Amino acid sequence: MLDPRYAFISACLKGEEPKTITPEHIDRMMAASDLQDALATIRDTDIGSYLEELPVRTFDDLDECLWRYLAQRIRYVESFKFLPGDILKISRAYVTKYDVSNIKAALQRISGAERAVMIPVGIINANSLLDELSNAENVDDIIRLLIQCKLGDFVPALEQYKTEASAKSKLLVETKLEGQYYKDMLNMARGIKDGSVLAMALGLMIDLTNLQIACRAIIEGIGADAAEFLIAGGYRIPDKTIRESLPLKMADIPERLEDSQYQEIAGEVSAAYERTESITAVDEIIDKHKFGMLRDILSPRVLSPLVMAWYLILKEIEIRNLRLIIKTIVDGVPSQGIENCLVL
Repeated sequence: MLDPRYAFISACLKGEEPKTITPEHIDRMMAASDLQDALATIRDTDIGSYLEELPVRTFDDLDECLWRYLAQRIRYVESFKFLPGDILKISRAYVTKYDVSNIKAALQRISGAERAVMIPVGIINANSLLDELSNAENVDDIIRLLIQCKLGDFVPALEQYKTEASAKSKLLVETKLEGQYYKDMLNMARGIKDGSVLAMALGLMIDLTNLQIACRAIIEGIGADAAEFLIAGGYRIPDKTIRESLPLKMADIPERLEDSQYQEIAGEVSAAYERTESITAVDEIIDKHKFGMLRDILSPRVLSPLVMAWYLILKEIEIRNLRLIIKTIVDGVPSQGIENCLVL
């Protein structure tokens, strides 16, 4: 029997999609002469109307407003009185990716960075403890805060950093934080409606993340040493396959992947790097394929908690593209140089 709650939330979230920034909006923004002209081109979108009411004059102003916009949209969905429990589970688990990002920023500050740039989204922010995290003086301060916010799953990764605060240890801790995030998401997916579909999507993201790590490691000459930074839980690429690929050259990677779609992606990455000799080509290509896979799997889903997962991803990509375009305009950089960085 059709659950009317899913019909309602599906209608609400799917109804938001036509109000997002389109490629046509992006073309007009990239042709704008300044920040205000660029924002004027998107005033017919939900995010554009939100920004129009705020005193946005610099990139930093915009950056803060955009993340607060995302937090506002999440609170809006979670505020529905008859929200299905699985929708809330996805939302609460998903946003911990921003807690991971903020924990990394806090670690950077502890290790010598001037300040920690925090994103006002996630469980820590919802507990009004983001400033406290930003001002953490040591790892123990972060651990106490995580326990207070019921994010104890991330504590074991930080315990290792306490004993060895080297650059490599920091990278390993960041990898373990990411791995724990995916592990928690997969555990959550096992207990919800259509969770198998979400678990598949997450597994594909892990596959592509590991392929991204491998490609970057090969280009940077790290090779087999990058095995420690791989994330467990992939869907179609066995851990063994990625590990055995690390000592190879970029051009040899595609033929080592048994999955034809991943062969094409690796081949595209290899060709782009050979052409540009820029490591950013790896991230640009793989990020676009991540979004494409998620769109194909999640976007068609209605009357399902997966509408929330797709909504969050869609809003993230919208914000990512908008931040990049506005940064380009503010810095006076030719817009023609960023097309490959946009995810459309």
